[in-house]
Amino acid sequence: MDKVKIKIGYAPTRREVFSREEAWKYRKLVLEKIKGWGAELVDIDGINEEDLLFDDVHVSAVVDRFKKADVDGVFFPHCNFGSEHCVGKVARALCKPVLLWGPRDDSPLPNGDRSRDTQCGLFATGKVLRRMNVPFTYVVNTTVDDPIFERGFKDFVSTCGVVKAVRGLRILQIAPRPDPFWTVICNEGELLEKFGVQVFPITIAHLVDKVNWVKAHQDSPEFQADLKATNASIDCAKMKEEDKISVIAMKTAMKMLAHENGCSAVVIQCWTILQDLLHVMPCVANGLLTEEGIPTICETDIHGAITSIMLQEAAGRTSPIFFADLTIRHPSNDNAELLWHCGNFPPSLIKKGDKAYVDYNFIMPSHCPGVGVFEIEGGDITVCRFDGDHGNYQLMMGEGKGVDGPKNKGTYVWFEVKDWPMWEQRLVEGPYVHHCAGVKGKVSHILYEACKYIPGLNPDPFEPTKEEIQKRVRS
Repeated sequence: MDKVKIKIGYAPTRREVFSREEAWKYRKLVLEKIKGWGAELVDIDGINEEDLLFDDVHVSAVVDRFKKADVDGVFFPHCNFGSEHCVGKVARALCKPVLLWGPRDDSPLPNGDRSRDTQCGLFATGKVLRRMNVPFTYVVNTTVDDPIFERGFKDFVSTCGVVKAVRGLRILQIAPRPDPFWTVICNEGELLEKFGVQVFPITIAHLVDKVNWVKAHQDSPEFQADLKATNASIDCAKMKEEDKISVIAMKTAMKMLAHENGCSAVVIQCWTILQDLLHVMPCVANGLLTEEGIPTICETDIHGAITSIMLQEAAGRTSPIFFADLTIRHPSNDNAELLWHCGNFPPSLIKKGDKAYVDYNFIMPSHCPGVGVFEIEGGDITVCRFDGDHGNYQLMMGEGKGVDGPKNKGTYVWFEVKDWPMWEQRLVEGPYVHHCAGVKGKVSHILYEACKYIPGLNPDPFEPTKEEIQKRVRS
């Protein structure tokens, strides 16, 4: 999965009455420290003789540079007290995520003088940003070498990735939802008005035409690359060769349609018209495309696509997401739930020692081929769900771990939390449905923070709670 480059504007700030020398020293120390922390940096060097933000006359030039570079967020390290009014003006003009932090102050000098008063300046800047209605992320006042600073900066980069992905999101919709699935009804106009999310609809006929074109051009580099990747990741021996070609051609076709139409996620009406026309299930194709960073979501679940994009970026694209049904309780573990779907999980998530293979669908009457069969690896897992109704939108987020449980068909993992009855009640009471996205690791705090920068989206943390998330980021 290709990484998305995130640009961070670097605007170190100082105030006149404190030590210029100390501010300049920390400007360089901080810059050198963050260079290897996962972001492309855009500095303010040359805008003035100090390469620091401290005077109103430099605000316009800083804003212009960051706008021309199209930064995804701005970092304002307070190298001494800082100039809160300049920070506020730059931040409000850019309307991008903002990170505040400053290096912990040294002990007073023997004569009692203090050289920076960085923490005091952070209090001031926080107040100014609030007054200007500018949301911001704060990392507690630590030394440059403190792991809290490194973790906080890297988490901010991931937060910027979530916000960037949502603001520019365009979803390829392949056919309308299946008629019985009222759960995935959504308000396309409201998504555009509130969040800028665009839906690009096409028909099943468009997909079938593209699949047939790919099958007629099997020597194309696109198909050959997908054929090689499929053979390397999942056993297709149970399928007829012609069905295998159809499944892989569907993956190639959906990827081509997404790229041609500028879409970063796909939703598809996966049954039953596809089986009538192509005689295969799209589940494995969905999982293989999701593996490459284009979440491909079952049952035309547009909210599910938004969920998946947010979770993928929160995890920094370090692991593919998986799209699951919340299905049944564990027979002997009251706090575990089955995360399952017909066969659409990315094969790279497979449990160690298990074997991923493609089989025939065991639910649909057609019993067409094209579903993956395997359990995914346990360990830490974050799940989330973007959803809403009556004009109100929330992002459910929660963490647990994969545990052992009974064998299933399709793709699955048993997911254990601390208090499943609480989860169950809140999920049923809504505005959620039985679909969620999952990813390896713990990223609830990044999803929570991203909601600050997405107007109209309220965070709804299950486990950890809001208080536990806030404690996590400061310790």
